[in-house]
Amino acid sequence: MELTTGAILRRITETTLSTAAHKLATIILDGIAWKDGYNGLERGTAAFTLGSLADKMGISRQHLTQLLAELASSALGLLRWKPHGKFAPWLFRFGAVDNPPTEPDLVSATDDTSLSRDSKNKMMFAGKIEIGAGSNVYRTPWAAMIKSAKTALPCWNVDSQIIWDAFRAFNKARGNEEVPAGYLLGFMRKWRASSPNSAARTKAWSEPACKEDPRMQELHDQIRAAPSANRQFHASDLCRLIGQTAYEDRVLDVVQQFGCPRFAAILAVHGRAVLAGEISR
Repeated sequence: MELTTGAILRRITETTLSTAAHKLATIILDGIAWKDGYNGLERGTAAFTLGSLADKMGISRQHLTQLLAELASSALGLLRWKPHGKFAPWLFRFGAVDNPPTEPDLVSATDDTSLSRDSKNKMMFAGKIEIGAGSNVYRTPWAAMIKSAKTALPCWNVDSQIIWDAFRAFNKARGNEEVPAGYLLGFMRKWRASSPNSAARTKAWSEPACKEDPRMQELHDQIRAAPSANRQFHASDLCRLIGQTAYEDRVLDVVQQFGCPRFAAILAVHGRAVLAGEISR
């Protein structure tokens, strides 16, 4: 169905709902942005605090929660998520309007504050992924898609390369040479259940297994120069200095030189930059 005010309004009137839920749906519809970037929102998305919605409806927060659950479980498939922290507005989208109704797992009806499954992501992941090709995700067509999709998924704070490496390893272990692109989105949705903690895994790896190995000691010394707690600041500072492409090339060079995971390579790149005086510790 075409994503327009009329299309959503027709779906609202055709959906069996309580009178209050119908009213709430039209209030949310009234707040939807129809131009990308309007009020900082994506097209087809509205933003409200629960307090403002309760005031507009003239009802209690408890009653509002019940109505939101009704809309989420209805044919409208209302999605809501809070990507910008506890005190930021909730984002709302009628998922059933621009997605097939046969995908119930795309609808979030929970009251948690975690990021919900953004339904439009399924439309982005089309085609086939060759598991054996493209070890560097930033040299594949999938990097931008992963970056866009993960903002509304459990892996929102995980580096795209780590997601890509885990996805390829998962399929290689099962003998898959080529899979539908939608498998990648499904893998990202189930990140907590299917993916171990990459930082913890890398920390265990980065401790030199043998102190007599000069290569591992060299890598470990570089990693120690850049504490992992500050890696986001180091990454942004270094990217501003040398550019994103040069930054990714440095990370890839470390991976190839030491055969280490990307997370360890990132820390090593930051450590090298600190030791070279390019960025501060």
